[in-house]
This record gives sequence, structure tokens and C-alpha cells, in this order.
Amino acid sequence: MNIAPTSPADESQLLASARRALAIEAQAIQGLLSRVDDRFAAACRLCLGCEGRVVVTGMGKSGHIAGKIAATLASTGTPAFFLHPAEAGHGDLGMITRTDIVLALSNSGETPELVLLLPHLKRLAVPLIVLTGKADSTLGRAANVTLDVSVLEEACPLNLAPTASTTATLAMGDALAVTILEARGFTKQDFARSHPGGSLGRQLLLHVEDMMRTGNAVPRTLPSAKLRDGLLEMSSKGLGMTVIVDGDERVLGVFTDGDLRRAFDKQIDVHSTLMSDVMTPKCKTIGPRELAAEAVHLMEVYRITALPVTDGQGCLIGALNVHDLFRAGVV
Repeated sequence: MNIAPTSPADESQLLASARRALAIEAQAIQGLLSRVDDRFAAACRLCLGCEGRVVVTGMGKSGHIAGKIAATLASTGTPAFFLHPAEAGHGDLGMITRTDIVLALSNSGETPELVLLLPHLKRLAVPLIVLTGKADSTLGRAANVTLDVSVLEEACPLNLAPTASTTATLAMGDALAVTILEARGFTKQDFARSHPGGSLGRQLLLHVEDMMRTGNAVPRTLPSAKLRDGLLEMSSKGLGMTVIVDGDERVLGVFTDGDLRRAFDKQIDVHSTLMSDVMTPKCKTIGPRELAAEAVHLMEVYRITALPVTDGQGCLIGALNVHDLFRAGVV
């Protein structure tokens, strides 16, 4: 079917339509605040007490939202998966076990494919949470907990295409996932374990000790050494600095490329000047078990490009620079 084109809209009409859609969807989310009540808390308790998985289901656009909610739950500490309700009647019902709970999404509350699941859920005594725009619907009445995600209108100017209603449902699902996450005490490290790929996983899983240079690869100079010797150590190790240590390897300071420029500005003699006279004392250091992301943070905040790595007694055990972080894919 061909739809006859209308006259092209001018820029102001286009922008007005976009702003109207965003305003309606914002209003839909704002309207959910008053509905975060004892029913929402009951839904959270069901999820927290679930010994199996949260089975998230929905048809059409609600199905797409259900898939995203299932993915968010699974990545934040709540085992979950998406079940296509049309496939459920053709064998996939076997994916639901007695230890699971079901989270069903239906704006009308009358989606036939979801209604057909009710007798099976009843036989298994599986708790049912429903997110719907009509609480007094077949699904709403059958649920253990019904969360109202109704909206005043869709962002679609015809008030037909699911837009504001799907946004509200997604937002309520996110609120549920985040609340459960916090209640479980879910940490960054927990999050990283389910996101091992990409830069996010590397930032949250890699520790400084996994990438730091050790042994003879770490530039070190005594405070009594001449500046000339310190420069040779810097040049040979290629880290952009040398760490000033005492006889017990305790870190006293660093000498960096920036310190070198400042020394030359003062026309200091490299053959007679001691490292203790030109080093930066009380330098920033990091521990080996700190996350690599913390090394990135320190370098960004203090505008430095390298860090000594020290043990609990302040003794030098390694070093790394920004290029090491780049090679590890952390930045």
C-alpha cells in the first residue's frame, strides 16, 4: 500500500514533533514515581528470593523490551532469560521450572500468547509478576504482583504505535533490576565477571600487577647518584621517569621528563647535580592489587604519565606508564 507523500515539513515542524515525543515519554516515566510502592517492593522480594531464574516474556514491541530487561537482570546478578511466548506453546514451556519466576510484559494485559501460559504457570506454582497498562486485565488479575505501567498517551501522534508505553515499561524494568542489584550488594567486580570482553571488562578485571614492569625493567636511581646517571637510567628503561630509592628500595621520589625540562631551564650541570636535588619527592604511587582503572584515574587527575608500584612498606616492586595501559586495552 502506497501512502501519498505530504508536503515536506519545515525544520521547525520537525523539531516540534521531536520535542513533543520526548515530552510525552518523559511524562510517562515521571508518572511511574508514585507507583513505586509496596507492590514494587513485593516484586523485588520475589526476584531476590528466586532460587531459579527470572523468565521474562512478552510479544511484539513488549517482547523487545522484555529481551532488554532480561539482559539487564542477567548482567547485574539476577539469572534471567527471555522466553518468546509464541514458541512457549511449541515446546519452550519446558524452559520454565518450579524454582523460576515469570516476569510478563503486556500493555493490554490480554495478549493471547501470554494468557495461554497461565494454566501452565498455575500447575508449576510459579510466581508471576506482570507489567501492564491495565491492572484489571486477565494477566493483571492472575499475577502475584501487578506493576502499573500505564501512560496517558503514546508519543505516536496517532496514539497507536507503542512508544511512551514501551519506554515506561523499560524504565520500570530498569528500576527493578537496579533495586535488586543494590539489595544484593552487587559490586563492580561482580559486574566485570559477566562482562569480560571489551575495555569495560579489562578496566574492571585487570590489576596493576597484571601489566606492571618488574625487575631490571624498572628504572631506579639512588638519591646520591649524579643527574647524568639518572638520565642514562631513564633512557635505557624507556618509561619516561626513574624512581629515586634508598638502599632498602623505599621510594623517595621520582625524576620525570618534566623534571628534566625544569632542570635544564635552571642550567643545572648534569655531571655534578645530585638526583636528590632535582627529584620530585612524595610522588604518587599505586599498589599492585589496585585496578588498572585506578592507575588511569591517577594519571588523569594528576596529569602524569607513569607510576611507581609499591608494596605495603613503600618499597618499589614495579612501574607502569600510560603506554602499558594502552597496550593492555584499558584506555
